[in-house]
Amino acid sequence: MSKKIIIIGAVAAGPKAACRLKRLQPDWEITLVDQDSLISYGGCGIPYYVSGDVSDESELRATSFHVVRDPAFFNNAKGVRVMTRTRALAIDRQGKKVRVENLDTGDQHDLSYDKLMLATGSRPFELPIPGADLDGVFTIADLHKAIEIRKRIAQGQVSRAVVIGGGAIGIEMAESLTDLWGVETSLLELEPQLLPCIVDWPFAAMLKQHLMEKNVTVYTGESAMQLLDDGQGKVVGVQTGLRRLEADLVIMAVGVRPRSELAREAGLDVTPWGGIKVNQRLQTTDPDIYAAGDCIAITSLVTGRDTYAPLGSLANREGRIVADNMAGIPAMFKGVCGSFIMKAFDRCIAATGISYEAAQFEGFEADYALTSPPDRAHFFPNQAVVILQLVFDRRSRRVLGLQAFGMMNDSISARVDAAAALIAKGGSIEDFANVEMAYAPPFSSAIDSINAAAYVAENLCDQRLRRVDLDHFLRWMQDMDSEPDWAILDLRHPLEAAPYVEKFGAERWVALQYEQVRARYDELPAGKTWIIICNAGTRSYEVQVFLDHLGKTDSMVLCGGLNVISRLGVDWLIH
Repeated sequence: MSKKIIIIGAVAAGPKAACRLKRLQPDWEITLVDQDSLISYGGCGIPYYVSGDVSDESELRATSFHVVRDPAFFNNAKGVRVMTRTRALAIDRQGKKVRVENLDTGDQHDLSYDKLMLATGSRPFELPIPGADLDGVFTIADLHKAIEIRKRIAQGQVSRAVVIGGGAIGIEMAESLTDLWGVETSLLELEPQLLPCIVDWPFAAMLKQHLMEKNVTVYTGESAMQLLDDGQGKVVGVQTGLRRLEADLVIMAVGVRPRSELAREAGLDVTPWGGIKVNQRLQTTDPDIYAAGDCIAITSLVTGRDTYAPLGSLANREGRIVADNMAGIPAMFKGVCGSFIMKAFDRCIAATGISYEAAQFEGFEADYALTSPPDRAHFFPNQAVVILQLVFDRRSRRVLGLQAFGMMNDSISARVDAAAALIAKGGSIEDFANVEMAYAPPFSSAIDSINAAAYVAENLCDQRLRRVDLDHFLRWMQDMDSEPDWAILDLRHPLEAAPYVEKFGAERWVALQYEQVRARYDELPAGKTWIIICNAGTRSYEVQVFLDHLGKTDSMVLCGGLNVISRLGVDWLIH
């Protein structure tokens, strides 16, 4: 028996559901409704279109075989009807009708349905500050605005830009403007760090340092108060609480909010922050209405709470699940770990699960293992350091999250993806220690970096390793009198340690090479709390174990070592 399916929203989740459903039920009548003229595009690719990595906007709308996904494509190739420039105004749940309006003609009429899907997506948040409506101020709302931004840059109208918002989109846009076009770009973030609520501060600090090295000026802990105009309606700058930033272009990238007004007005349950509530079959509180994509609230597999994850990858998965359930094939979407990855020039930063700060807030007995191993076999050409942090619960030994920072290559995505799969199943430290990873020297070390991070977590959990927290150590380096009994035990080569001994003094910074500790340990002055350092932290732990064996238990290890410190941009570091 044929059914009528209406899908509101035709960017990611909607088209995926429509095409999957048409394959499952070829005789069903499926209609996609969208208020835009451009549909089914890769929104996550917009920064790369602006940068020029993607040469033409049509590539964001094309299939893998280079056919543009426009209404004619869906009708001819997929058998799906598409109504663009058509806005859904209201849902009549009892009559099973949707009132729609043609935005070009103003005509209104009803579309009847047997099953309805809401894929209404999200809208960018616009700062309620003076000047937000000036010419030259953009949000990354849709492909139209991306086309206009790139047009202005290509025509030489932009020499200075300010990006407001230090989340993923803001950082990607700052890179896009700086890297190819050479636009003098400032990045402004209200919170004390970049990527707030996604990564912990050391990872945000490493990212900030790299952006600064690539000529993006980054201001954190500073907010935009007003957008300034030239008297003729065009933006010329941004006024913060501390400075004026000149700009020919301002991009607001301060997050997105679910488009859930249609659902709320129809009486469907919506969270206080706007996400449409769905069950694991992605049904709303009306069993004949489904929802997917950026408009819904989904479950965190770590905390069990509602969360928000506006990602095209999830929207496509959710669209398929909606189609299966509409067609009578039981399918479930259990939730997300919150996996995230992004490129920043020639570096990569990624995370899955929750951060250490979030884990503390959620009431876990949280701890973390910070490591800095090579991203492939140490003897392989072009190997590089990757910084990993494994977040775990001491009581249950359950792993709660993983964060990574390193070169822009495959090493980080492979580890974060493996971690996401384990975390989704409630994986423990031991699961991470024993997970099997494919090995060859061009791809990884014989002891994989994800296994090594778990080994450190085991040692911390079982109290075999005593660590100094990174923030405590950095505070002490700025004011050594705050911990008068502390001193550095530097295990690196004497030539590496010598500049630090000279700067901080032989009493504060003691150089004793790793290979000589067993023979010369008795030269260490008594009455000190030794902060043991090396490049990565591995040798430091071994020396701590040796000193503990001798009864010298007054030591702490700087986990991650100077590999981490050197990426933070601290001012006392000697290069």
